[in-house]
Amino acid sequence: MTKPEKVDYKQFFGDSDPRIGYNRVWFFLMRAHRKLQPQIAKVLRDQGISDPIWYEVLLHVEEAGEQGHLMAELETKLFVTQYALSRHITRIEKAGYIRRAYLSDGRRRQVLFVTDKGRGLHDRIWPAYMEAMQTELSPLMSCDEAYELAYMMLRMLPRDGPEE
Repeated sequence: MTKPEKVDYKQFFGDSDPRIGYNRVWFFLMRAHRKLQPQIAKVLRDQGISDPIWYEVLLHVEEAGEQGHLMAELETKLFVTQYALSRHITRIEKAGYIRRAYLSDGRRRQVLFVTDKGRGLHDRIWPAYMEAMQTELSPLMSCDEAYELAYMMLRMLPRDGPEE
């Protein structure tokens, strides 16, 4: 669908209550994710990554260096619930890409470290991941529209500065 020069979006959708626009955003975000995620996830599986979140986990854990990355900080940074992240970490650990250590501070905190097998994996799979995202999204929008949408979505997240 190409975007006309100037659209009255409320009229386009024909909603009697303009607040319905927020509901449309929510449902379209979820549908877009469900439509695009399987194709992109398949490319990552072909590269040895079982889920797209693994890429982000590996990237942040490796960037943390020798001191490792607190798992609780990843929950906040990646907007993943504790139980879901814990499940992913267990699988990434079983694949041999990371290891975890437990801090003996009485709070059951976990620190994640990249293993030799996991070191640089995100760099190796990035070209295929980037191509998959661009292949799926470029027919749907121009580069300018992609930046506009990214900026609008960024407003939904607390931030200190630009992300990916």
